[in-house]
Amino acid sequence: MDTKLDPSRDDLPLMANTSHILVKHYVLDLDVDFESQIIEGTIVLFFESGNRFQKQSGSTKEPCRSESNEACRFRMPEPCHSPVTDTRTFSSKTRSNDFTICGKGEKDTSGKDGNHDNWEQASGISSSKYCCDTGNHGSEDFLLVLDCCDLSVLKVEEVDVAAVPGIEKLTRSPKLTVVSEELRNQIVCELVTLPADRWREQLDYYARCSQAPGCGELLFDTDTWSLQIRKTGAQTATDFPHAIRIRYSTKPQGRSVTWTSDQSGRPCVYTMGSPINNRALFPCQEPPVAMSTWQATVRAAASFVVLMSGENSAKPTQLREGCSSWHYYVTMPMPASTFTIAVGSWTEMKPETCSSNDLAAERSLSPSEADFRYVGICGHMEYPCRFQNPSATTQEIIPHRVFAPVCLKGACQETLLQLVPPCLSAAHRVLGTHPFSRLDILIVPGNFPSLGMASPHIIFLSQSVLTGNSHLCGTRLCHEIAHAWFGLAIGARDWTEEWLSEGFATHLEDVFWAKAQQLDPHEAQEQQELKACLRWCRLQDEVRNSPEEMQVLRPNKEKTGHVSDSGSSVVKHGLNPEKVFMQVHYLKGYFLLRFLAQRLGDDTYFAFLRKFVHTFHGQLILSQDFLQMLLENIPEEKRLELSVENIFRDWLESSGIPQPLQRERQAGAECGLARQVSVEVEKWIRMNRRPRKRKRRETEQVFEKLLPDQLVLLLEHLLEQKTLNPRTLQSLERAYRLTQQDAERLLCCTRTPGRLQVLNQRCQEAPSWPRDPRGSFGIKRERETIMESENGVVIISEMVYQGKIWGGSFQKGRLASAISSIGLFVIVFLQGQGVWLGGPFDVVKLRLQIKRSTANEPKL
Repeated sequence: MDTKLDPSRDDLPLMANTSHILVKHYVLDLDVDFESQIIEGTIVLFFESGNRFQKQSGSTKEPCRSESNEACRFRMPEPCHSPVTDTRTFSSKTRSNDFTICGKGEKDTSGKDGNHDNWEQASGISSSKYCCDTGNHGSEDFLLVLDCCDLSVLKVEEVDVAAVPGIEKLTRSPKLTVVSEELRNQIVCELVTLPADRWREQLDYYARCSQAPGCGELLFDTDTWSLQIRKTGAQTATDFPHAIRIRYSTKPQGRSVTWTSDQSGRPCVYTMGSPINNRALFPCQEPPVAMSTWQATVRAAASFVVLMSGENSAKPTQLREGCSSWHYYVTMPMPASTFTIAVGSWTEMKPETCSSNDLAAERSLSPSEADFRYVGICGHMEYPCRFQNPSATTQEIIPHRVFAPVCLKGACQETLLQLVPPCLSAAHRVLGTHPFSRLDILIVPGNFPSLGMASPHIIFLSQSVLTGNSHLCGTRLCHEIAHAWFGLAIGARDWTEEWLSEGFATHLEDVFWAKAQQLDPHEAQEQQELKACLRWCRLQDEVRNSPEEMQVLRPNKEKTGHVSDSGSSVVKHGLNPEKVFMQVHYLKGYFLLRFLAQRLGDDTYFAFLRKFVHTFHGQLILSQDFLQMLLENIPEEKRLELSVENIFRDWLESSGIPQPLQRERQAGAECGLARQVSVEVEKWIRMNRRPRKRKRRETEQVFEKLLPDQLVLLLEHLLEQKTLNPRTLQSLERAYRLTQQDAERLLCCTRTPGRLQVLNQRCQEAPSWPRDPRGSFGIKRERETIMESENGVVIISEMVYQGKIWGGSFQKGRLASAISSIGLFVIVFLQGQGVWLGGPFDVVKLRLQIKRSTANEPKL
């Protein structure tokens, strides 16, 4: 069962046998050790057998079984270390006594791969034999398969939940006299199915059960992608223990978390949306169908702040001198891939003075103001749902906190803090009830590979959004806020349908941002048309310079959502490094939704979208769920020959530019803002053609002030010119103050290989760069700040070229999607073969940003 895939081109395996048994709740109890760069402790899993799950999910159409590899981000649970005897006092501040960490002090019998394999030692059964039957089809014992890699598993044991005082309340017996496997499983079965209004009591029982003693070790083995567990004599999922404890530790090189330093030079660790999701953080069931809740206790040095996907705004509890404990919990079932944690010396950023926005955060809309509340029973599995809470449905701005390294305090106060309330309010006005009760926002370290990532109750933002004006920060914040509805509260049953998350977030970011700015309808329309022009340029570049098979939004076609009999599956292209940097799911998804909104009219479309959110929140969907409901809820005269089949054919199951979009762009006229850019482009082209020496009487060209997106569109057009001379580039810098623009905004028009090739041509006339005999570019490292990931990406935070500081992000065969801004403005692209700082590259497409321009540095 040792599945070895080539990470450069193969699919991501989802190994968990979710058709047989499902995790309903995780209790994590972890210690973060920055010196050894590991996270260690225990995780307790509470199961429910698959047949009961299928019965429960009947109201939400067929059982959701699926694949996964989204930019969704992650959540966590809260284990308490001392029994909680009074459930009325259960809260995020539940006390945790200091205790010996599970696994510490035990002899580590792990093999060279770091995994303690007790299976063959205990039973003599070979790996090839025991892994042949993961169900209950033959005489073999039932095999539980969890998604797992880059972990050192030390011990797996059954938890004696019957030993918890007072647990007999969950059984029909007033006193537990004879304890059996069947009784333990009955207790867990009753626990995981407690009504939603007893959620506090349920979390209390989970915490106490997680601290119960073990009642027998279980046999386990690991391979590249999974952890397999069995109990001798348990031949079915029903017989298998429904509560197990796994003692394990992560590895420093584990791909689910990143150990690094923040912008102030202090150590930190966080989950950064790895293609393998969370299986290198804790053993779990990663397929989206395994929707679970969690609670977590995380201990770290007292100087660190622990942020996590959790409904409570956790505060630290001091355990002993120099050590604090943090507790989080989640009651809304979600895929384990959405779990997120960040531990570092974060500082909470607060406004210097109380503003109207702060006051707005304290108020909710009156019932009369909330004009899109829906009454009815939710279609999801039972949990404490905000859509059924009248006070939550009218809450315009949810409680929120902003964290960042202390060195970014000024930038956060100047840019980010003031944008959060209006963006949250705008989202509520468009979609209604916020799915999550609170929000933390963290400015993550400079090696974060994208502009943002959304997870339940927490958003990561790149430091790049803090530079320049508020436009980039506002639009990216709106994008991540939109994921609360699309990507988190409503997830994709098949993770290859990434457009259901990214397409919606891209489309909604424009709508949210226009309302946050309080633009009038004409201004909002003009800005949205300008964004459409930019995205059209990027989509054309994307389809010209990417593999056709990776341009399809529904690559599995009629097999979308299908899994094996056990529930295992693969995510198509999930491990392909090219996919990380592709925007096709964002762009084609955006244009499809824009096409539908234009056909139906904004009022009709957004009224439907609010109804769709109310119907499907807390559930997993496929493309047809959205499209079928859309067509069923609009008047026939507005369908205009639209059908699910036609949309599949034209938009979702074909590569390249969709034909309806081609026709629209060919027939459409430029918006006013785009026409203004065209006029400015002509001025620059004329200037670029002028001879070096001008006549004295020639007047200086006057250039109009441009909006940030207009500037990007201007650069897009200028890059289409065969030659841009150095004088033109210098004039561009002066006219638009490029040194004061954020690097990301200037780079967004040059991310695709097509643009790289254009800029490479511009560099051909540049002075030759020094090369050493190995063919590297002659740039020395100022210090060891190079990180090379599994997919071939190399990020270099600082280098020195001829004594000048340079910064950049380099990736094998393709330009990285984002780069931390270091106050750099001039962009140079090089292409060649050879060795780059010790890493072999076939064709290097290299982006460098120059911090300051001097006579000694290369010029364009």
